[in-house]
Amino acid sequence: MAVTSPPVTPDGRYIVVRGRLWRRTDPRLSPGERQAHVDALMSARRAVRAALGRDDASALAAARAAVDAAKVALGERGPVWWEGDEDLNRRLARNTRYAAWYASLDPQA
Repeated sequence: MAVTSPPVTPDGRYIVVRGRLWRRTDPRLSPGERQAHVDALMSARRAVRAALGRDDASALAAARAAVDAAKVALGERGPVWWEGDEDLNRRLARNTRYAAWYASLDPQA
């Protein structure tokens, strides 16, 4: 099975995964900044997994806070990185202004 990239909304703000909008990384980040934040995110996710395995509540809380901080730094959470429009993160694409665009996508893609 070939791995394909998820569809990106025409304005570049979101990807669509299983019909749901997810905010994309801020495109204004330099490649180096972006990679540093992605590295921090992956490290924090590994820390979440380790804390869960050890059943360590305080380590889990710290790791989840680190995940959140990395996601905010990437622009995927927190204030939106664009001007004006509301954030539609986690909403079903079919229930947003992207509904017509989403309906036009090839369902086999």
